[in-house]
Amino acid sequence: MTNQASSSIQTFDPNNLKKIGIFTSGGDAPGMNAALRSAVRSAIHRGLQVDGILQGYNGMIKEEFEPLNLRSMANIIQRGGTILRTGRSQEFLKPEVRAAAVQGLKKRKIDALVCIGGDGSFRGAHALWNEHSMPVVGIPGTIDNDIFGTDLTVGFDTAVNTALDAIDRIRDTAASHDRLFIVEVMGRDSGFIAVEVGIAGGAEEVFVPETECDLDKTILRLKQASTRGKLSSILVAAEGPTPGRAYKIAEEILAKSGLDAKVCILGHVQRGGAPTALDRNLATRLGGAAIDALLNGYCDAMAGMQAGEVNIVPFTTVYSQKKRVPDDLLKLLEIVSS
Repeated sequence: MTNQASSSIQTFDPNNLKKIGIFTSGGDAPGMNAALRSAVRSAIHRGLQVDGILQGYNGMIKEEFEPLNLRSMANIIQRGGTILRTGRSQEFLKPEVRAAAVQGLKKRKIDALVCIGGDGSFRGAHALWNEHSMPVVGIPGTIDNDIFGTDLTVGFDTAVNTALDAIDRIRDTAASHDRLFIVEVMGRDSGFIAVEVGIAGGAEEVFVPETECDLDKTILRLKQASTRGKLSSILVAAEGPTPGRAYKIAEEILAKSGLDAKVCILGHVQRGGAPTALDRNLATRLGGAAIDALLNGYCDAMAGMQAGEVNIVPFTTVYSQKKRVPDDLLKLLEIVSS
């Protein structure tokens, strides 16, 4: 395990660390249970007690705690979602609410936290350290893969494979009826799912938030493909700021070209299901690394994976920089889809 920008990583005295709290926050992602299992068992192995905090920051506010042990972690590695349940909390944005939550943690004699979540969850975790010196280490759990400082986030690979399975099925129908389909996948600010699925699924075009949507160029390519005898096509669109973006794209294509595109929105089906082996193993490595980081006195940081190695990255680095789809992937997609 290595440290990124080690001078920026906050430290605390771990000698008095007896009990940790662990919670899942934000949108659920396949592999969260695997990360939970690893963190809990690693903590117990190192002599720590563990409390689960139910429903993320909402449960922290309401003091909803549940002791966790080895037995409670049995048979969860293969389960999607999160057994601790999760959610988003507008209340936690208030400083006075965070202060009350910390008092609840102290009453429970919780000395440090492990947060499994995404960018917004890590901002809340940073505030707990910055305002109240509550040590927190994060594990990146989000299907969007939009967390800076880690090559992959827990849940991304499963979401990609779920979407790919759907696209493979849709292509069968598209080919049978000589149809044009637009498949909308998740990705409000990030096109990672759309690009990975587009490449693996042989999509003719992919629309991502990181680049402008050039429908004239898309229509030209579709018509050129038609002249070569290609009568069916799949376009993949990240949902962008508003789910249902694919319908607008279909309407504009129809108005500009007369091509009638069928729309399929995959939606929350991408969040569910048993995690892939990659997500289970990634989550297991990061769960253990989060406990190691706390026991080494590191906090206000995330355990991430870069080039096959676990790194400890400061929260301030994580959410101050934007993770973008690599330009070479976008270029490759354009080449192989022509």
